[in-house]
Amino acid sequence: MKQSVLFTKILREAPKDEQSINSQLLIRGGFIYKNSAGIYSFLPLGLRVIQKIGLIIREEMNAIGGQEMFMTALHDKRYLQATGRWGVDVIFKVAEEKKEPTFNLSWTHEEIVAEIAAKYISSYKDLPFSIYQIQTKFRNEPRAKSGLLRGREFLMKDLYSFHASEADLFKYYNLAAESYKKIFKRCGLDSVYTLAAGGDFTLNNTHEFQVLCDAGEDTIYVCEKCGYYENKEITKLQDGAKCPKCGGPVKEKKSIEVGNIFPLGTKYSEAFNLKFSDEKGKKKYVVMGSYGIGLGRVMATIVEKFYDEKGIIWPKEVAPFQVHLIRIGDDPKTIKVAEKIYEDGQKRGMEVLYDDRDKSAGEKFAEADLIGIPTRIVVSERTLEKDSVEIKERNKKEAKLVKIKEIHVR
Repeated sequence: MKQSVLFTKILREAPKDEQSINSQLLIRGGFIYKNSAGIYSFLPLGLRVIQKIGLIIREEMNAIGGQEMFMTALHDKRYLQATGRWGVDVIFKVAEEKKEPTFNLSWTHEEIVAEIAAKYISSYKDLPFSIYQIQTKFRNEPRAKSGLLRGREFLMKDLYSFHASEADLFKYYNLAAESYKKIFKRCGLDSVYTLAAGGDFTLNNTHEFQVLCDAGEDTIYVCEKCGYYENKEITKLQDGAKCPKCGGPVKEKKSIEVGNIFPLGTKYSEAFNLKFSDEKGKKKYVVMGSYGIGLGRVMATIVEKFYDEKGIIWPKEVAPFQVHLIRIGDDPKTIKVAEKIYEDGQKRGMEVLYDDRDKSAGEKFAEADLIGIPTRIVVSERTLEKDSVEIKERNKKEAKLVKIKEIHVR
């Protein structure tokens, strides 16, 4: 893409009403636009990042047998009434004019998917299976103040698995946990598998995937000796205590939750008569699991982990483009060489943002650092004197001259 046709522009100053690093940098860089507190639009650069994260998630969900679908965002109140959740505070309810609310905007889909599954499951031979979606969720978050980390409207991947027994559920539960670790690693994040509180609709404790970060709103307790982690909500540990698993020292850390998994049991199956016949013909309730990842939350966490005083530093696999090609000057030779590099890159499938605008070198470099694309290639009269371009990685300080014929960035 040529930067001259990108309709968004770089903002010199961070929005005064945004406190978090992720929202400040993403808004300044033209990745997102704030419509209201906790409600953001994804602009072209930001959407490219979200699509990259979504692709990683889809690949890993498909690898463990997940089948993608897409469920409704408008739910009749009977779904939440069936499980006693119609009165939950965070729900956005929808009413016809001057009438009581009869619908809600999706905040989760356990009820919806349980009813759908009940139409297609009849025998143990139909189990196990798993389905997932990437869809917008709505939650009336009272503390929408951390950018994409705590929103009222957000994009979520939710996976649901269906089993004939608890043993089979936990077999898949562990498989999903390994898949989650791969997803976050591919996004450039080191996640830690953390024991967390259960709820009214879970078999026992749940698990979160936390990323250690000083900007995090969560507190977890970490044993650096054996890698055991507990969320503050359930822990009886204290900073400096001994690990219950190995006796090692426990440290208190700040973190950001990027995903969670829940063993649901049969609560939703019972509410929607989701049963199957076992080998002996006996009717039993299906055992379910639920697994969530917030795509915008992952994006925000990446920014909170990878930035400097100049801007964002995107990991390669989720960056909006792989190469930021910058032309300095408007003499014919410089233009010709830059255009050829851009066109050749396009033919080779290189993701290139080409800064062909009439701006100073200082402005272009500052904006490139803010946007944070992994590799910067600069073409100028100075570099062409040596038949070269200047290449700099965003996460490194030094640039190097490379002969034009030796450019192999993909």
